[in-house]
Amino acid sequence: MTATIAEPAEPAVPAGPRGCAARPPARRARRRPRAGLVGRVVGLTVVALLTLGPVLWTVSTSLRAPAESFDLPPRPVPLDATGEAYGQVFQQIDVWLLAFNSTLVTALVAGGQMVTAALAGYAFARLDFRFKGPLFGLVLATMMVPVQVTIVPVFLLLKEMSLTDTLLGLIVPAWPTAFGTFLMRQYFLGMPRDLGEAAMLDGAGPWRIFRSVYAPLATPGLAIIGVLAFNYHWNEFFRPLILETSTENFTLPLGLVSLQGNLGTGSVSVVLAGVVLSMIPAVLVFVVGQRPLREGITSAGVNR
Repeated sequence: MTATIAEPAEPAVPAGPRGCAARPPARRARRRPRAGLVGRVVGLTVVALLTLGPVLWTVSTSLRAPAESFDLPPRPVPLDATGEAYGQVFQQIDVWLLAFNSTLVTALVAGGQMVTAALAGYAFARLDFRFKGPLFGLVLATMMVPVQVTIVPVFLLLKEMSLTDTLLGLIVPAWPTAFGTFLMRQYFLGMPRDLGEAAMLDGAGPWRIFRSVYAPLATPGLAIIGVLAFNYHWNEFFRPLILETSTENFTLPLGLVSLQGNLGTGSVSVVLAGVVLSMIPAVLVFVVGQRPLREGITSAGVNR
């Protein structure tokens, strides 16, 4: 006598409407995230095109011949790409001198802002002194004052110090930064007090605690200040226009304005060629500093 074992019956699939078998819910769940991902990709692509569109158009126009820059309707891609406009830029202005002045000013301003922001932020975050709250509120209030309001007293002060029409007159007044002070204060407030107290027990003073304990931990915040300061002052036009009168002290934005005034029919392509040349250092600094900038912004919102 042989015994037989019956195979277990497969679970019945619940019938859908009109007797059709319903699809497993996992498939429907997969389609929803996929549709959301496609929507996000499409949205980000549109935003990227809107952002990069003017940049691509600037590069395209700079590669056109001077006569082709006035064609109507304008073409997205030049028929015959040429570097004639870039050659005229180097003929009309001293690009290397302007680039050197801009690099010197922006590098020293960025470095000075990193130092002053770290010191002021640490003082407002960790040191105790009278009127600390009102003074910090006054520092924040200066963020609402535009540079056009303060340019006249700054100019008069620099004139008394014989710093007008000098690169030093562009560098030193830009060192104090209210935004950098606020950012570094938030960084130092997010750090544990135990670190400073432990160093104090070991005999470290306030300066040693700042230099050896807190400042190395605030590197992402300093990277944010450095990158933003470099990009802002590299493209700054108003202060150099007011404070500088000699061509040997001009920065790159002032040189681009002289391109627009000196040339005739080829002004559009030549000026845009100068704009492309001026964008290259700022883009390189942003690409190099993108990772510490992203890490700094992310860690700024984390309570250590």
